[in-house]
Amino acid sequence: MSDATWVKICGLTRPLDVETAIASGADAIGLVLVARSPRRVDPQRASELATIAADRATVVALVEGDAAAAIALARRIGANGVQPYGPHAADIARSAMSRGLEVLFPVEVPPDEPIDLADLPAGARPLLDTKVAGETGGTGTVFVWERALRIPAPVIAGGLHPGNVAAAIAAAQPWGVDASSGLEAEVGIKDPVKVASFVAAAKKA
Repeated sequence: MSDATWVKICGLTRPLDVETAIASGADAIGLVLVARSPRRVDPQRASELATIAADRATVVALVEGDAAAAIALARRIGANGVQPYGPHAADIARSAMSRGLEVLFPVEVPPDEPIDLADLPAGARPLLDTKVAGETGGTGTVFVWERALRIPAPVIAGGLHPGNVAAAIAAAQPWGVDASSGLEAEVGIKDPVKVASFVAAAKKA
């Protein structure tokens, strides 16, 4: 069994970008259904993108709102994992896991304060992303990766791009890595060279 780092490419909006991510060796793709995100896709487009990835990569739906509605939406598009946001994130996570869905649980990393894991549901994988006021994930802002070593759970490190992913893996020793804005040609549009370079660097680290 390979011990290569698990890789997720997030914020995909086009079939071409899904194909590029999978062809590059990504283990998962992220489809944003959070209303306030500039990378949001509607459920119909998300379903189309999930169909392209089916049986080739894990499809993670970024969702928010009422737990029942969020899980129904994830199932509707064909996702087999969720990444929940908002005040009901923990409820969504627990509901998803009870239905056999994988959960990546966003944990904001503040600049100077301890990382708060109080809301992390048992069984969910913490996804660390730098806390940026007014932003919900996908910030592309790095944190001090060694801080991840203090977390007693397999973590996923975010805020990455091709130029820093190898260093992040060496320092944080994460189970997985996640990238979104750091791989874009413009908001919502992935740069295929950056995607391929990111996956290759993560798998070799």
